[in-house]
Amino acid sequence: MSDLFQAARPPMTTEVLTVQPQAPALEALRRAAAILQRGGLVAFPTETVYGLGANALDADACARIFAAKGRPAHNPIIVHVADAASVLPLVAAWPEQAERLAQRFWPGPLTLVLPRSDRVPSIVTAGGPTVAVRVPAHPVALALLRESSLPIAAPSANRSMQLSPTTAEHVVQSLNGRIDLILDGGPATGGLESTVLDLSRQPPVLLRPGLVTVAELESIIGAVVLPMHASAPTAAPLPSPGMLPRHYAPRTPLIAIEGNATDEATRRRAAGQRVACVRFGPSSADALPVERQVDLPGEPAGSAARLYAVLHELDALGLDAILVELPPATQEWLAVRDRLRRAAAR
Repeated sequence: MSDLFQAARPPMTTEVLTVQPQAPALEALRRAAAILQRGGLVAFPTETVYGLGANALDADACARIFAAKGRPAHNPIIVHVADAASVLPLVAAWPEQAERLAQRFWPGPLTLVLPRSDRVPSIVTAGGPTVAVRVPAHPVALALLRESSLPIAAPSANRSMQLSPTTAEHVVQSLNGRIDLILDGGPATGGLESTVLDLSRQPPVLLRPGLVTVAELESIIGAVVLPMHASAPTAAPLPSPGMLPRHYAPRTPLIAIEGNATDEATRRRAAGQRVACVRFGPSSADALPVERQVDLPGEPAGSAARLYAVLHELDALGLDAILVELPPATQEWLAVRDRLRRAAAR
């Protein structure tokens, strides 16, 4: 297993199978399930982003995820299951809060962190005492879980710390030759990774903001703790994915700006740099002196759905920098701001 951690060996060209997102063909699902059952890697769409799946109960298969992604060993992997009942063998406790949240948000973009059972290989949890679990809402993901009869460990299907993929083409660009198969079910609709809530501590702690908001969580279980520090560089096991200081980053340097980007764009243009700018909501300001300006919707869900796709497009232009005017510092925008802050970290 250690050799698998050392380096990915890309021996193949990755196969891509196109499937109908609402009704994936049984033949494609069976091929994907057979790959998972023999220890291979399959990328598939979820309602958040594309995931890179392996049999969560096979330590060697999960090590191949780390190798293919270049993922740090202390960064755990979310385990996806077909329904809440399938979580029970994977956890050592299922508190009432988990039951209430599962009834409200599963299938859906909420990950719960709970004490792990001995069935879960330590590689999945980065050696930590908890496991992150969720039931995805995408029909392809659910069908693959049911056809394979496996819990599927699946981080985002991209090289570590790079932009998350929201299309199969993004997966090809990042992992072609490193994995066995991609199920192309069209664009992921949510666009950002799941919310991660730690129920192994009381009161529960938000580890990663996502598509399920703090207000929605608190409407079901009461107060949720927002950590004072979102992350810190460490080699100790992390309780959740998405907590590395630098993450979700395009190759092009991303500059996060509170307020208006006009001065920064003007300064960089004067220095001969080619830059783009992303804004949220219709802008009343004049057009910026940039190669390309993108105005995302002025509401969080619409912006989340398009954010990574836009950053992928801008990243392909060979620019010197991508400027992003951060959205408002409110709880509704917490997930979008979190991703942009990490993408801008150096």
